[in-house]
Amino acid sequence: MPSQGPTQDRFEKREVIAMHPSESGMQVGRALLHALHNAGISVLYQDRQMETVWARNMNAPWAADTADGKDLLSPAQAERIRAAKLKVIESGNPDQLELSIPGHQGVRWFQLWIDADQGEAGDVLGVVTTMVETTEQKRREQTLKTLLREVSHRSKNLLAIIQSVATQTGRYTETLGEFLARFRGRLQSLASSQDLVTSSNWRGAALHELVSGQVGRYSSDLAQSLRFAGENPYLNPNAALHIGLAMHELAVNSVSYGALSRPDGHVEVRAKLEAEDGTSPNLLLTWTEAVGDAQRNEKRFGSVALERVVPMSLNGSATLEIGRDRMEYRLTVPHGNFETD
Repeated sequence: MPSQGPTQDRFEKREVIAMHPSESGMQVGRALLHALHNAGISVLYQDRQMETVWARNMNAPWAADTADGKDLLSPAQAERIRAAKLKVIESGNPDQLELSIPGHQGVRWFQLWIDADQGEAGDVLGVVTTMVETTEQKRREQTLKTLLREVSHRSKNLLAIIQSVATQTGRYTETLGEFLARFRGRLQSLASSQDLVTSSNWRGAALHELVSGQVGRYSSDLAQSLRFAGENPYLNPNAALHIGLAMHELAVNSVSYGALSRPDGHVEVRAKLEAEDGTSPNLLLTWTEAVGDAQRNEKRFGSVALERVVPMSLNGSATLEIGRDRMEYRLTVPHGNFETD
C-alpha cells in the first residue's frame, strides 16, 4: 500500500475533528442560537397552512406573539409578506422582500428572505422566513447619497467662482504672463479657503482663521502684520470662499503697494455685529491700513472683486476708500452667511 502523504493526514484529521462525539446536535443548536442573537437575525418556520411551528430570536418587531408583525405592519405590508410566502409554498422558489416599519425612533428597515423547506421527494413542507434589520446600513446609504449631492453642488459652485475669477482676471490683464500670475494666486486663495471648508465637513470656516490664513500667505510674521479684533463668526462655505478671495486681494495689494510692503507695516481687520430694527445682526468687516504714494487708484480686478463680485455673491454691500495715506475696505455681510453660536 502506498504511503500516506501529509496532505492526506491533514484531511483525515479534519474529518475526525468534524465527527468528534462532543459536537452534538444540542451543542450545535445552542451555538447557532448564539450566532442568530449576536447577528440580530430572526428566523420563523411555518407549515403549509401558515401556522407557526417554531421561531427563534424573534425580537421586536418580530415578537413571538406577532410572528408576522401584523400588529406593527400596515395591512398592505402584512398582505405583501403573506402573498410572498404563499407563492414560495406553491412554487418552491425563494423570494426576498425589503420593508420599512415606522417606530418611535424613526423608520426601521428590514430585509426578509423567504425559502421553501422541501422534503426528500421535493414537496414543500413549510416556509422559512429570515429577518435581518438593515436600518444602520440604510442610514449610511442615505447619508452617503446626501453627501454626494452636497459635494456635487459645492463643486459646481466652486467651478462657477473659478470661471468668474478667470473671466474678470482676463479683463484686467494685458499679457498672458500677467494673467497666469494673478490667476494662480487667486486659485491658491480659493484652495486655501476650500481646505478650511473641507476640514469642517463642509460646514464652513471661522472668520479669524480664514483671515489669518490669507494674510499669512504673504507674511513671515503674522503676529506683526495682522491685528484682528472683534467677533469671530463661523462663515458658511460660500461666504468663506468669497471673503477669503477679498482678503487675498487686499493682502496682495498691501504687499505690492500698502502697509505690508514695509518691514514694520501692519493691517487692521475688525469684525463687528450690527443689528437693525431688531433683526438678526449683520457682520461689518473692516480692513484698514496705511498707504503711501505708490498706492494706485486705477480700477483693477482687485477693486472690482472687492466692490462688486464679493458683495454681490453675499447679497451684501461694500465700499473701498483710498486716501492719501490710508485705505479702508468695509464689507457688510448679511446674517444668512454666517453663524454666531
